[in-house]
Amino acid sequence: MKFQPERSSTQTISGYGPGWIGIDADKITHSVIVGSSGLREAWPCSRFDDLTPVHFAQLAQLDTELIIFGSGARNRFPPAAWLAPLMARRLGLETMDTAAACRTYNILAGEGRNVVAALILEP
Repeated sequence: MKFQPERSSTQTISGYGPGWIGIDADKITHSVIVGSSGLREAWPCSRFDDLTPVHFAQLAQLDTELIIFGSGARNRFPPAAWLAPLMARRLGLETMDTAAACRTYNILAGEGRNVVAALILEP
């Protein structure tokens, strides 16, 4: 029996710290949407207080089964009314602080799940 780490072809978060995350070999210092299918795009918000319903409507347009929302340094929940576009498409949203969201994304992506992480990276 061989013991070797599994190699994943999916995009993974390789590290994180205050104000940054590593995605594969790149260091990202702005809020970002990351998908296990290779999606990577800037998310125009630098603080939880910058969020609007438009940010969650944008997430509802993604082709995914689950969205992990990293709300910054601490866990904060968006207003329920903002989640209506997600509920209309039967998309799940899990909210946690950004560090926990990074870890959870990696686990689910490593399992082959079609997952997206929307991560707030506070300056």
